[in-house]
Amino acid sequence: MWQSLCSWTHISRRPASLGLGQSTYNAFRRSQQHSNSSCTPLPRNYSSAQGQAHSAIRDLTASDAQRRTIYALSTPPGKAGVAVIRVSGPEALDVWRRVIQPTGKRKALADYIPTPWKMERCRVVHPETQEMLDDGLAVYFRAPHSFTTEDVVELHIHSGRAIVASVLGSLALLPSCRPAEPGEFTRRAFLGGRLDLTQVEGLKDLVDAETDAQRRIALQAAGGVSRAKFDELRKGIINCLAQIEALIDFGEGEDIEEGVYDQARTQGQILLDTIKSYLNDHRRGELLRSGIRLAIFGPPNAGKSSLLNFLAQREAAIVTSIPGTTRDILELSLDIGGLPVIVGLRQTEDVVESIGVERARNAVRATDIALCVLSLPETLDSQSKINESISSLHDLITPETFFLFNKSDLLGQNSRGLPDPEVLRDKLLGNQRHNSIRGRQAWLASLSTGDGTEAFLDGFADALKAQFHLKGNWTPSQTPLITRARHRTHLESACQFLEAFLELPPEDVVLAAEELRYAAVAVGKVTGYIDVEDILDVVFRDFCIGK
Repeated sequence: MWQSLCSWTHISRRPASLGLGQSTYNAFRRSQQHSNSSCTPLPRNYSSAQGQAHSAIRDLTASDAQRRTIYALSTPPGKAGVAVIRVSGPEALDVWRRVIQPTGKRKALADYIPTPWKMERCRVVHPETQEMLDDGLAVYFRAPHSFTTEDVVELHIHSGRAIVASVLGSLALLPSCRPAEPGEFTRRAFLGGRLDLTQVEGLKDLVDAETDAQRRIALQAAGGVSRAKFDELRKGIINCLAQIEALIDFGEGEDIEEGVYDQARTQGQILLDTIKSYLNDHRRGELLRSGIRLAIFGPPNAGKSSLLNFLAQREAAIVTSIPGTTRDILELSLDIGGLPVIVGLRQTEDVVESIGVERARNAVRATDIALCVLSLPETLDSQSKINESISSLHDLITPETFFLFNKSDLLGQNSRGLPDPEVLRDKLLGNQRHNSIRGRQAWLASLSTGDGTEAFLDGFADALKAQFHLKGNWTPSQTPLITRARHRTHLESACQFLEAFLELPPEDVVLAAEELRYAAVAVGKVTGYIDVEDILDVVFRDFCIGK
């Protein structure tokens, strides 16, 4: 014991670093001079010096890594009825005891433990002065049955700027707490196993959803539907891998039944076909999540700006009778028939101008669908310059182009006297090069009077749904599975590994196992989970070794 104490004095730091007096330090040094022959007893004030050292260490400011309890405002800032402040971490109960005073409770705060998952009326107080900050509600979620799988406390207070600021400032005074980083609550839910990566992404998409279609696919992902499908794929690949691993370890014979390799190949082909069916989805999920990009183009003064304002239900672009008044690219996110559509509009002073046409061509090519706006009176007028403009627009028209003939009110005819828009479209195109476009819909309307706009909007929304295979009510099995580029990338990698596995002969069983292992890892990356122990579990569960 004495030797260990003497060793401690030998490695001690300088007195200034621990706050020790010089006389105490000199006494320590004198004791070390005799440590080789005999250990001199430590000075009487050793315990006091040690206490000072420990006190100095305790006074050090804790790092962010040490402050595991986090807090943040979980509702949008600003004036509202209720604001929710969330606290999560190992010291959440200590936060409750220091800043929450339940009303009607006679027990000492140090002894009071809140009932989990029960909202309680309380006073929120300053942790040092006990000044009342607000009167509200509080609820305690006991680990692991909380969103983050940790102890969680939620404060439901009035959403005034001063109140929220005072409560957040009081939490900042607690040494065990720190402000949460962006997304840290959800990150802890992922690390705690509450959510996988697809659910995390679905939760973010649910918060960001602006249309009904976005809400529906985000809700499916956040609810675990996507996770279940990816897990089913991964478990199927692991089951194939387990069969191949059994062949490597034991071989066909007494221990393993015959035909195992062929059975694994059959199952692998089914999995490959399933993944390819998910990939062959016309990018529905990505388009719905990020928005369908629509380009509006046409000759000057055809009504493109008026169409944009009509779709936006506000003045989003300048509308005048002067051709070419829209100078810059305009882009808006709109809801058309429940679908998210990002509408882009660009017009130059002269549509025949080479620079203008080239820029317009690039803009149209970068979109998913296009809408060509033409003036109906000018289209019917054989003497109009519209024919020259149309010839210059031919390079912009693609199989993804729809047509709107605007200004039908200027013809002075009733609806029965108006031409068929699709016949007019075919006559206008005329070129055999545009046969693939003849099936595209066309509409007549007057954006200034509103005649025909309702039919156009309904028809265009139906056309978008048909274009991207989104018609009808979705069932969970019909909901797009792939909603991000990384999902597609990992599934494409899994397909390559499965195809490589199917091409290998039974003699290359070791390589076959490696290809399946890579495929399982690729699918596991989508959800953020892959475990080699899963292979062992399947081997020992599904095979009777040594029977």
